[in-house]
Amino acid sequence: MPDPRFFDIGSKIDLDQVTAMTSSRLLAPEKKGSGSVTACAPLSFGGMGMAAFFSDRRYLTDLRRTEAEFVFVTPDYVEHVPPLSVALVTASPQAAWARVAAQLYRPRRHDGEKAVHPSVKMEADVTLGIGVVIGQDVEIGAGTRIEAYAVIGPGCRIGRNCRIGAHSTIYCTLIGDRVQVLSGAHIGEAGFGVSGDAMGLVDVPQLGRVILQDDVSIGSGTCIDRGAYDDTVIGEATKIDNMVQIGHNCRIGRNCILAAHTGISGSVTVGDGAMFGGRAGVIDHIDVGEGARIAAGACVFKDVPAATMVSGFPARPSRQFLREMLWLEKNAMTKDKG
Repeated sequence: MPDPRFFDIGSKIDLDQVTAMTSSRLLAPEKKGSGSVTACAPLSFGGMGMAAFFSDRRYLTDLRRTEAEFVFVTPDYVEHVPPLSVALVTASPQAAWARVAAQLYRPRRHDGEKAVHPSVKMEADVTLGIGVVIGQDVEIGAGTRIEAYAVIGPGCRIGRNCRIGAHSTIYCTLIGDRVQVLSGAHIGEAGFGVSGDAMGLVDVPQLGRVILQDDVSIGSGTCIDRGAYDDTVIGEATKIDNMVQIGHNCRIGRNCILAAHTGISGSVTVGDGAMFGGRAGVIDHIDVGEGARIAAGACVFKDVPAATMVSGFPARPSRQFLREMLWLEKNAMTKDKG
């Protein structure tokens, strides 16, 4: 369930209204279950009133095991929907789910006319710069400094002895102690999720959080997206340079280093002590093992084992990459001489 500190949760939506807004149909009209959708979640969640969707064969096992009461699914996979679930048949399951989720969940907005909401709780020695905006129900630990024109969204938690730099924005985020967020960083904005159907493109609601553990450092201009449903987590003492992008649902381990212009796509898991050179890139749903090293400019398309260094495009073990480069250089020189 999305964290109510960060999201307003709407009332139930009648099933007839759901089918109308999503252009979906019940496979068996007499089978309506509870008759209303009260929550949206991935297939791995379940319960009465819960709506999930299936659009990727990689998650076929999850579809067969789901306990969600309602499942948006294409006609080709209706037979895999469990008997206790209600199939909502549509050509675009994710888009249909997104339209329903957008009705049920909305990020909380700053409430009131004062820049610092009266409900904010601050311990001793908290320093606020000029133009700081802090939403309702925020809690800030002792010794923390929030610099000019930073914005802290409703419900956020910031630990002790932190620094939030000027013009930074923090939403849907829980921050530990001694965390440094430098100027112009943006933490907890919506991750990039887009789907589409006959009615057009639709943003997929991003309903998770960001968790920054103790002693994390975030460079200027870096963006860390909140989870799509699960959390985006940055482990203890990880150091992130300027202008880094970390997508939704990523889990970055402890004591990692990410140099400038690194880009980590959604749902990537990074083990403790991993290192990324400048402009390294990782596609979505990749595992990078403990102590792995991604060379500058490398682009990772498959899992990286622990304690392995990879280079190049596509990334492969660095020794292999260097041998290939030497072979190309040698043969290019031979051809030029010929």
